[in-house]
Amino acid sequence: MSPLVFLLAAACGGLGAGVRYLVDLGVARLTGTRFPWGVMLINITGSLALGLVVGALPGAAFVVGAGFLGGYTTFSTAMVDTVALWRDGERPASIVNAVGMLVAGLLAATVGLVLGAAL
Repeated sequence: MSPLVFLLAAACGGLGAGVRYLVDLGVARLTGTRFPWGVMLINITGSLALGLVVGALPGAAFVVGAGFLGGYTTFSTAMVDTVALWRDGERPASIVNAVGMLVAGLLAATVGLVLGAAL
């Protein structure tokens, strides 16, 4: 990998993290609930987008996938939210968050791969 590609991926990662923050903030303002809808939306749309990129533009998978989408999506925040819901006694919501995000993310990635390959 060239230094330029590395720097481009790093810059895209920073952009992805910024977009993640704005999306999460916007969704939290809209929903006003304790449930982390923003993080769920981010991870599902990120899975779909990564599937599309890998399926349609495999050459861009590092910069867009590892870079932008790596910064955009967040497994760690999703798990902290899940544990916090469990700790706060919101066990059904905790399970829905963990299982729902996993299943929806896998489905979204699959749809993205199929659509991307069709392009």
